[in-house]
Amino acid sequence: MDTLNNDFQNLSRKNMSFSQVFQYIKQFIEKDPNGCYKLMFGTDSQVHPEYTRFITGIVIHCKTKGAWACIRKVMVPRKMINLHERISLETTLTEEVVSMFSDEKKEQLIDIILPNIYKGASFSIEGHIDIGSGSRNKTKIFVDEMVLRMETLGIEPKIKPDSFVASSYANHFTK
Repeated sequence: MDTLNNDFQNLSRKNMSFSQVFQYIKQFIEKDPNGCYKLMFGTDSQVHPEYTRFITGIVIHCKTKGAWACIRKVMVPRKMINLHERISLETTLTEEVVSMFSDEKKEQLIDIILPNIYKGASFSIEGHIDIGSGSRNKTKIFVDEMVLRMETLGIEPKIKPDSFVASSYANHFTK
């Protein structure tokens, strides 16, 4: 797996370091400290003939101010056809990016909003998992395991249809 230091990007910036990503998120929140923010993470993968591409999305969303987002791309140089292995690595890559947001970094973000919580400001963190519990969904047998992994990190797990960072945003970049 390639894990470069400057491995985050979005449509307007390439080669961003995690510290640059964190600054963009912080500045986004500082623009409106009264907002309702969700910091969301999720990974999706796509098997290609010679490799498997994993995309982890980071999205900071405010109901009134839109969103700022970026991705991190990881390539595994083989076809990963085992579904459990792929879902597990998707969750691991999400956990890896979530863990970059240390308690100190999370506190920096919360401190921006904290003076305004009585005015309606809020901040939450979600881990979006590209799995579903529907009876026809092949991934339903992994739901409990992957949800527990997100809960262990102290973030709110979301599965389909509520896991749009993984199932829609990240998915867009896996093709």
